[in-house]
Amino acid sequence: MCSGLATIEQHDEKAWASITFSGARHSLRLTFSGAEAVEAGESFVSILPEHEFTIPGQLVADATITNVRHRLLPEPQMVVECELLLLIDA
Repeated sequence: MCSGLATIEQHDEKAWASITFSGARHSLRLTFSGAEAVEAGESFVSILPEHEFTIPGQLVADATITNVRHRLLPEPQMVVECELLLLIDA
């Protein structure tokens, strides 16, 4: 999606289960620094919820942007927080 233009600042994983599925909810905070990276971050925010993931053994049941913050000085920066629900694909 935006290879090499973001830094993963934080990643948390929490087990998740329903009656029929199990997996984990992943929360990430990504930082995009610089004009080119912020542009890629804007694209990431727009396509993440509808992106078709291909992860062997996993199904991405939900991908949500939960927060976006912008800063212009001393350089353009965008911080994106997102959550992904990954289910074990049996």
